[in-house]
Amino acid sequence: MEMTDSSQEKYQEVTKKAARSMGWNYLSFGLGKILNIATISILAHLLAPEYFGLVALATLTIDYLSVLNELGLGSALIQRQQNINESANIVFTINFVAGIVLTIITFILAPYAAVFFKEPQVTSILRWLSLTFFISSFGSVHSILLQREFNFRKKIVPELGNTIVKAIISISLALAGFGVWSLVIGQLIGTSVASILFWILLPWWPKFSWDATIGKELFKYGFSIMGNNALSVWDQNFDYFIIGLIYTPAALGVYTLAYRLPQALVLSILWTMTSVLFPTFSALQDQKDALNKSFFSVLRYVQLLVTPLCLGMFIAADPLIRVLFGEQWVDAIPILRVLSLYTWVVSFGYHIGDIYKAIGRPDILTKMSIPIFFIRILLLWIGAQYSLVGVGIAHLVAAIISSALRYFIASRILKIRFRDVIKELTAFICGAVMAAFTIPALYFTKNSIAINQLFVVVIAGAIGYLGTVWLIERNSVMSILRMIGLKRSET
Repeated sequence: MEMTDSSQEKYQEVTKKAARSMGWNYLSFGLGKILNIATISILAHLLAPEYFGLVALATLTIDYLSVLNELGLGSALIQRQQNINESANIVFTINFVAGIVLTIITFILAPYAAVFFKEPQVTSILRWLSLTFFISSFGSVHSILLQREFNFRKKIVPELGNTIVKAIISISLALAGFGVWSLVIGQLIGTSVASILFWILLPWWPKFSWDATIGKELFKYGFSIMGNNALSVWDQNFDYFIIGLIYTPAALGVYTLAYRLPQALVLSILWTMTSVLFPTFSALQDQKDALNKSFFSVLRYVQLLVTPLCLGMFIAADPLIRVLFGEQWVDAIPILRVLSLYTWVVSFGYHIGDIYKAIGRPDILTKMSIPIFFIRILLLWIGAQYSLVGVGIAHLVAAIISSALRYFIASRILKIRFRDVIKELTAFICGAVMAAFTIPALYFTKNSIAINQLFVVVIAGAIGYLGTVWLIERNSVMSILRMIGLKRSET
């Protein structure tokens, strides 16, 4: 794919800036996820599965209502090229009002949610968690502005602050015997700390203001994003919804914990990359060739990063669950295997949506999401009638259909060709070699204790995968290291 000189120059400038931002984002991601997984591991040994299930039920209600929290205006602010300060003030005003309104609505709806799920404790848990709407509204625009300017070096501090404080509070309260409230209080205090840190790190003092013209433009873009977000929230949380109705809180807790690893290690990578890629693609929105080239580069690097994580969780699910969470969570092992494949399939077409948003066509995402939404819900309902593993299989089938549809539409609108996609999937070769190393290692250590088995499998997988990456993708690795500043450019 040939680019003009101006496109090439713009592409290199934006790519270098995005890569450095991605480096900070991955530092935040890596440290945050290590802390997060360590915290979950400790809490899983201290708390019963039903506690995680009860919080999941309350969080489900929060997630559904959160669609109305910013009305898609955060994405509109990132994509916008004019009147940035005035637009930021308007978004802050709307977010602040929405935070108060949603806190009140959630407080009122809490008893009805408890009746619906047949769990009385949900009322008090949900009422306390409703405060997160109000608390997070204070720092939301500060976070958006840092993201818009690729200032992830500062953005890392509130995110890690949230994770660290939440971990300390939750574990301390769990040790003191607070049970389910250790999870609730930890989340509230962590969110509060993050909002405070955003204000300290970004000396931007918002004003309550409104401008009809700017507001109309923001809402026009934001409503399409909100529509897609609404479908995504229902789509991504319907499994918790149906499990909460059919099964016990303990079963929901097992499923929630099984989902935590793919979510923390894979889906969070995709979310983290989106926070950089959306403003990156937005900066290239008028350079079609550069935009497409950026997408193929992203696809290549995403698969190099995600493939070993997904295959590793699939192969080593048994010792992984036993070591991290304990014997009381062994029912999560088959669920983790299926969900690891699901998240792998999701990663293939995940960032196509960022391009549609960048070029000002978020409506494509909404139109594409509607049929997938109903297909996934139908499959999840059917799968839930059989088992928790059936829910995971439903996710996997829906993800395959969704990814196929995303690439079909991209081939028509963005002129992305399937053979060009295949060329970027060299991670498959690395993954095959990794499997050839890890499966025998798993078999020959089957009589060992779980921690020894996990150690041997991880070492074998690392040797197989990293060795193959170094042989066939050395230039790509060196290129990305140079862009993020970890390796000096050759002169």
